[in-house]
Amino acid sequence: MQDAIASRFELARSVIFDAGALANEYFGEIGSLTINNKGPHDLVSEADLKTEILIRDKLLGKYPGDAFFGEETGLGEIENRKGLWVVDPIDGTQPFLCGMANWCVSIAYVLDGRLEFGLVYSPPLNELFSGGRGIPATLNGNVIRPHCGLDLKSGVVSVGSSTRSSPYFLFSCLAKLLERGGMFFRNGSGALSLCYVACGRLLGHVEPHMNSWDCLGAIAVIDAAGGRTSEFLTGDALLKGNSLVAGPAQVFEQLSMLMN
Repeated sequence: MQDAIASRFELARSVIFDAGALANEYFGEIGSLTINNKGPHDLVSEADLKTEILIRDKLLGKYPGDAFFGEETGLGEIENRKGLWVVDPIDGTQPFLCGMANWCVSIAYVLDGRLEFGLVYSPPLNELFSGGRGIPATLNGNVIRPHCGLDLKSGVVSVGSSTRSSPYFLFSCLAKLLERGGMFFRNGSGALSLCYVACGRLLGHVEPHMNSWDCLGAIAVIDAAGGRTSEFLTGDALLKGNSLVAGPAQVFEQLSMLMN
């Protein structure tokens, strides 16, 4: 089984670079993209769809017995299939379409309901985060670990927000953070923010609702790096999303208080 996981990891590593190259080509031609609106502040471009199809075809072409769940194409055939690829072709579509560099490609692999590994690639910065069960957490091959801070004043906390959560949560969370001497950050890509937690650039990340394709790849990296995350894959969270707290073990409870 470990050989099967390792071979899938190596395939995903190759595929994510191919997907990143394709998305980056679109990024250089933003003005010519066809863009659709899925909802308030929820955009999708032809770059998202074409990149996801590339990922899906390459992964399932090698492992046709696996299932695939992508943000754009949805959940494919899953009956009698244990392995599941969870993919966001471009996390941070809005920054992407605005010409900002804070977007990425995310791929995660789940087996029998357990997150095995994840990869998150930032094409504009050429940074690949990866890690999983038995797979070291690395950034471009170098081992990473979370922030060493002991309290909220020690670093910057990423606060995620979307139309799926109440604006009052954001106001309350920021007030609690600032009252405790902390500072906040948001860059429009949940996956990248979580990877910055994994490598210590950010102290933590809190968000009242994230979709599985936005975070599973990065959660695998955080777990492998020795960080702590709230339990995400509970109930129907794979399909409907869940809240998330992530950070170093020593400040996890302090981060969790921001959510209450």
